[in-house]
Amino acid sequence: MKKQHLNKERAPVYEMMQEMKDKAYSSFHVPGHKKGQAYTESGGAGFLQDVLQADLTEITGTDDLHHPEGVIREAQALAADCFGAEESFFLVGGSTSGNIALILTVCSKPGDLLIVQRNVHKSVIHGLMLAGAKAVFIQPKPDPVSGLAVAPSAETVTAALAAYPQAKGVLVTMPNYYGMGSDLAPLAEACHQQGVPLLVDEAHGAHYGQHPRLPGSALASGADGVVQSTHKMLAALTMGAMLHVQGPRIDRGLLRQRLTMVQSSSPSYPIMGSLDLARRLLHVQGAGAFTAGLAAVDALVRGLADLPRFKLLQPQGQQPQDAAGAASAGSTAQAAIRPPAAAYTTQDPFKVVIYDVTGVLSGYELQERLEVYGCVPEMSDDRYVVLVYSLGSTEEDTRHLLDALRHITVEKADAQRSADASPAAESRHSVQAEAEEDLSLTGASGLPKSQSSPAEFSTWNILAQATVSEPIPFGLQPIPTEDTERVPLQDCADRTAAEMIIPYPPGIPLLYPGERITEDTAARLRVLSNAGAKCQGAADPNLLTIMVYKKNRKQGSQL
Repeated sequence: MKKQHLNKERAPVYEMMQEMKDKAYSSFHVPGHKKGQAYTESGGAGFLQDVLQADLTEITGTDDLHHPEGVIREAQALAADCFGAEESFFLVGGSTSGNIALILTVCSKPGDLLIVQRNVHKSVIHGLMLAGAKAVFIQPKPDPVSGLAVAPSAETVTAALAAYPQAKGVLVTMPNYYGMGSDLAPLAEACHQQGVPLLVDEAHGAHYGQHPRLPGSALASGADGVVQSTHKMLAALTMGAMLHVQGPRIDRGLLRQRLTMVQSSSPSYPIMGSLDLARRLLHVQGAGAFTAGLAAVDALVRGLADLPRFKLLQPQGQQPQDAAGAASAGSTAQAAIRPPAAAYTTQDPFKVVIYDVTGVLSGYELQERLEVYGCVPEMSDDRYVVLVYSLGSTEEDTRHLLDALRHITVEKADAQRSADASPAAESRHSVQAEAEEDLSLTGASGLPKSQSSPAEFSTWNILAQATVSEPIPFGLQPIPTEDTERVPLQDCADRTAAEMIIPYPPGIPLLYPGERITEDTAARLRVLSNAGAKCQGAADPNLLTIMVYKKNRKQGSQL
């Protein structure tokens, strides 16, 4: 289908669903609820009734996601036009299915090697396992001010490709969970010089490149395969995502086959319809779709100027503006002293990352206080709280948030007294003093200086000694029970993990089977356990123990 024949004001899948919903016919096909009729005798399906009436399957006129010839084909072509891809694919299993399909396509034979950013989503590790691939892990470069990892440098990617010329590609994540990023173009250039594709998990950047205030998209930077969670930062239903490809380095036919393997043969039409609607909203309104959401963010920035206790995470040299719309002279002068950190040069304005500059409240505690006042953040760590705005946010949302922060500020005295009485008071006061010292010496918007071990406070950070690892084999063969044992966390250092430990959110495996447990990792596990963190993959739900290889058994591959 040629792009010049496309009508961006159409939403072909959604329009077909509306027609089928309104059409009078008797259903002799699945789904079994029969347009919601199954619930008639019990009083109906409530708010789900309208969804059930539009819940379809592959029948005459509805097309087939796995062999699109009609409305789905047109909708995917419109998506490619909107997002700047040569070809786009609807995903009804979230970015997870897209990541796995890309890996299975690029690593088409067992033993194929992929260069992978270490702190990737668990779906990437699962893709490596399903492909029977080998991974060379590369370390992301941390931002020295916030201590948060961003992405590998072009130099690291080049070095890894030189050391492992047999690599089939490179996979990175951009932006990170905090909305932080850097320029992907040098990474794409490094990959293309070696004739391999750059794959990008852009789950949190579906909106990138769609407004002058947003960072550029991975596709515009030259990435070959990009996965986006349309449901995260745009307006699709949860699990609605897209996979975009361009260039000659990805086998499109094989990719289609892989997608049929990892996606349901009965894909959700409500999810596909919502992907179509989300694309049309953006396609028709363009940058204007973000006007209200950005106004809400700007209102927050202005409001925070009157609440100096709370600061925003921003790249150096790009500090938030005050209520008058101009950065302070002091911040500007200090920004000139130190050049912007190469690791962190872009920030998604819709990912508002705040912290308590006094150090009285940790990120976890600040999230708890916000929730008491009816504001529910996306996530938090020991230092930061991530607040997600979008094109659906309003200034009323911001007023609610600012009211909550004002109440929390009033609570400061009580919180300080509580902190002084707690065992953690000395540590908290140290953090506060360090933050104040950093502010007075550097003017870096009050951000605490990087700690000696910045990985400790965020489960996004998975930092290792080696910038480029040895090849790590992955597969599906289960670990024999007789080769493993359960040990207390205090005894797990220098052992080899026999299970995957995935703090959630953000879903980044802290450990994978076969990885050596360092002293730092063991300490982080104890911190997570004491905090009651939710960790997927752990056999012990309370994370008091961990499964490891027995010392007299072959201990798998190590990072």
